Amino acid sequence: WWDERVSARFRRNLQPTLTYWSVFFSFGLCIAFLGPTLLDLRCQTQSSLSQITWVFFSQQFCLLLGSCLGGVFKRTLAQSLLALFASSLAISLVFAIIPLCHNVVVLAVVMAVAGLAMGCIDTISNMQLVKIYQKDSAIFLQALHFFVGFGALLSPLIADPFLSDTNCILANGTASASSNLPHIRKSLVPHHPGNLSHYDLPMKGVVVTQVSYAFWIMALINLPVPIAVFFLLYKERMVPCFNGSSHPLLPADELALETRPGNKDELSTAGQRPHCRWASGHKDLFSCCQSINFRGSSSTYLAVHITGALVLFMSDGIVGEYSGFVYSYAVEEPLSVVHKVAGYLPSLFWGFITLGRLISIPVSYRMKPATMVFINMVGVLITFLLLLIFSSSVVFLFVGTASLGLFLSSTFPSMLAYTEDILQYKGCATTVLVTGAGVGEMVLQLLVGSIIHDRGSYSFLVCGMIFGCLAFTFYTLLVFFHRMYPKPSPELDEASPDKAAVPEDTGQYQR
Repeated sequence: WWDERVSARFRRNLQPTLTYWSVFFSFGLCIAFLGPTLLDLRCQTQSSLSQITWVFFSQQFCLLLGSCLGGVFKRTLAQSLLALFASSLAISLVFAIIPLCHNVVVLAVVMAVAGLAMGCIDTISNMQLVKIYQKDSAIFLQALHFFVGFGALLSPLIADPFLSDTNCILANGTASASSNLPHIRKSLVPHHPGNLSHYDLPMKGVVVTQVSYAFWIMALINLPVPIAVFFLLYKERMVPCFNGSSHPLLPADELALETRPGNKDELSTAGQRPHCRWASGHKDLFSCCQSINFRGSSSTYLAVHITGALVLFMSDGIVGEYSGFVYSYAVEEPLSVVHKVAGYLPSLFWGFITLGRLISIPVSYRMKPATMVFINMVGVLITFLLLLIFSSSVVFLFVGTASLGLFLSSTFPSMLAYTEDILQYKGCATTVLVTGAGVGEMVLQLLVGSIIHDRGSYSFLVCGMIFGCLAFTFYTLLVFFHRMYPKPSPELDEASPDKAAVPEDTGQYQR
């Protein structure tokens, strides 16, 4: 279902591609375990519910910070792979260390380290796949984001057998407090704390949790990921202790051409232009904002960056606020869904996000990224509109949750591929988009949480509809700026990275 050119390009870059996919599985494994295990971690640290929810903030804030700083390690392939190796190894160490954290402050620091590692993985993996495949990157980005969904589904399943059925601190009043435990646990799925201040659970007593085994299992499952990154480093001769000779700065076929007499000037002309273009783009967020790229460039150049980031600010914000508050919305009036049934809603939402990303892998090969984003935006608007119309129907809440997960699933990778296509792989699109998505997920969760607290549960759907309308508006502006954006001249097109480095778009893996 794809042509021989893309297949050949994938085979040439098989090891780095599989490595980046596995690292994103590590990202997904780490992002979804905290909600289900938080009550057991509260018992382990013997802290209150309000204290333990600060662990959410430390992870989310440092994830955003890591996304901003991830571009720092993008300047060379060696730096990128070393950063990925350190980040994936840090996640395994975090899983192994969490059972040893008996103080909530120490746990928050450990989760902050995990957040930084996750942010670096998010930025660097997206950047490297875009750099390798460029015009063909959409299908590989869809696969990349399938792996984060797969990891996010797997970690709660691993944790579930080890979660406490009753309150994990045995003290007076445990029986009455335990009756609220399923309600509290479901309100923490997948990674957002609700309003838990009115629940009173014992803080002193005998700790009986067995959640440590879940973290050690996840540490072992994640361990092959840093090993895979190390093997890629070793293959590229970038391991400091094992690189017997310095690695070449140019692909092998260009080195062969360089040895031929009379071709050196021609090679330098063809090879230096793409290096300059890549050197000027894809930096960290702070360098990007001060980049010479923005000086003297057209207004549409900056507008494409901003509108692309705003689309993902809204769409990823919808993912965060819906997954965080759909359970709380379902158990309140007028739906009044029983807690056990309502607990399936976040799992259904994330399950269809993962399914949608799997479906999008072959679809993205036949459909342009711009078309996929348009379908996603329209689908989100229609789903929220129907959810508002049938707000008293429990059945349609489940149908709408599945539909929303399906339409939101491919928005991020499609937007990333579309924006990079517009900018001809210059500028800082990947860094800006990843950062915008992270900010949106964190800010809109806090905003919706405060609105629900003041205005009631129905405002949950109203906020989603407003965010969907804003996302569609920003997408329309992005299409408008795309039409205004200057087309590349034939000379620049011939000098594009995927053509200059390797003739006929062979997709050589470059350092």
